[in-house]
Amino acid sequence: MSVIKVDKTNFEEIKNSEKRVLLDFYADWCGPCKMVAPIIDEIAKENPQYVIGKINVDENPELAMEFGVSTIPNLVIMEGGEVINQIAGARPKANILKLLEE
Repeated sequence: MSVIKVDKTNFEEIKNSEKRVLLDFYADWCGPCKMVAPIIDEIAKENPQYVIGKINVDENPELAMEFGVSTIPNLVIMEGGEVINQIAGARPKANILKLLEE
């Protein structure tokens, strides 16, 4: 499965997925976000049991505010429409997978 571009038009559908959801809040100008992007892509391709979405904070400031995102990259894990984990900063693949599996 590939990464889904999330914005206010499809957010509710993604949020309420029956699968566990990983949201990557990022910006095109953010260096650490560029480091995390290929890792997020790999996780999406290798783990179809999850829904993986990316939210551009410059294009979707209302979603960033809803999640209290003040630092990017910011990874949010949701299940059943609720946030179950959230972490800011670039992380290695193993750490992101561990967060998803907890």
